[in-house]
This record gives sequence, C-alpha cells and structure tokens, in this order.
Amino acid sequence: MALRPRILVTGFTPFPGAPVNPTEHLVAALKSDPAGLPAGAELRAETLPVEYARVPGVLDALGRDFSPDIAIHFGLSARATGFTLERLARNAIAARKPDNAGVLPAPACIVEGAADLPSTLPLDAMAAGLAAAGLPVCWSDDAGGYLCNYLFYLSRSPDFPGFAPAISGFVHVPPLKEAEPENAGALPLADLVRGAKLVVAASAEAWRTLRRAA
Repeated sequence: MALRPRILVTGFTPFPGAPVNPTEHLVAALKSDPAGLPAGAELRAETLPVEYARVPGVLDALGRDFSPDIAIHFGLSARATGFTLERLARNAIAARKPDNAGVLPAPACIVEGAADLPSTLPLDAMAAGLAAAGLPVCWSDDAGGYLCNYLFYLSRSPDFPGFAPAISGFVHVPPLKEAEPENAGALPLADLVRGAKLVVAASAEAWRTLRRAA
C-alpha cells in the first residue's frame, strides 16, 4: 500500500513590526506551484492569524478537517540569517508586543504544569538537505515568546488532542530579500520556497520510515 502522508504547512500574516511576512508569501507559492513536493503526498498550505485567541480554534479545525500526519510551521524571525531549525517548544508566553487583535498577554505557561516539548521534525536530515542545496541553516532552542512559540507548543502538546500530527515542528526564516534588499541576512522568495520544499521532502521521508517500521 502506498504511503501517502497528509502534510500541513503553515505561515503567518504580517504582524506589528513586520509589515511583510515572508511565510505568507511562502505559503502562497507552495499553493500555486507544488512542483518538487513529495509525490503522492497530500499538501495543505495555510496562513494563520497572528492572534492568540484564534490560533487554537484554527488548529482544532485543521485537525478535524485535514488530520495532518505532518505539520511544518514556518515563521519570521528578524534576527534569522537562514532556515532556523527550532529544537524546543517552550511552555511559556512571554510576548513583548501585542498580537494583531491588540492583545498583549501576561507572561504565563501555555499549559499549566506541563514540560517543554522537542520538535519531532527530522532536523538533522533537513539541515543536511538545506546545506547540500547551498542554503543557510541555523539552529535554535528558543522560538521566542510570541505566536511562533505558542503555535509550536500547541502543535506538539498532548494537552491539545484535537490536533495531533505524528511529526510536528517549527522553522524560522529570515526577512524577504525583495522587501528588504539592504538586509544581508534576508533571503529571496525563490530560495525560501526551494528550502521549504526540501524541508517537506525530508519530513515526508521520515514519516514513511516511521510507518514502515510500525
């Protein structure tokens, strides 16, 4: 029987301080040009709202409607100089700016009493594929205190059973070169899309390996 993973790729809309979010353009590009994505896989690419109150409901709906086997979440980091592979989802909200609804939550745990959670994406394989393609790769154990880490934690948390992909994690990307041509760390959209497709391919292969071993 063919192993056909359901793969969810997400990005975010612009948010305060980031009038252009490269992940919004990345998601649109994957929707319009699926060439190079894993054969047989079912891909869903979604742009998520930068709002604390809405993200859980959106994930719950995606869990019901699509039930992804793999969830790969992309977000913008102004400090990133390459594809930044996030190793750890921290059980904390520590936002320094409000979301798009004007909400600035007080520092708190996302799930009271729960632990931090590691990514289950095949990070080593992803890093190797990106580097082999000549794309910059970075590593991180801190996805920040804003919506990126919040989404990452919900996607990995067993306390959020409506959304339970077998493989899930987060990748930060730098600003878009077309929007910030003077930024030495920015990447053009073509490179972001090329790298995202490599990330998706590595994740699909990891999922297939898990299924064959089961």
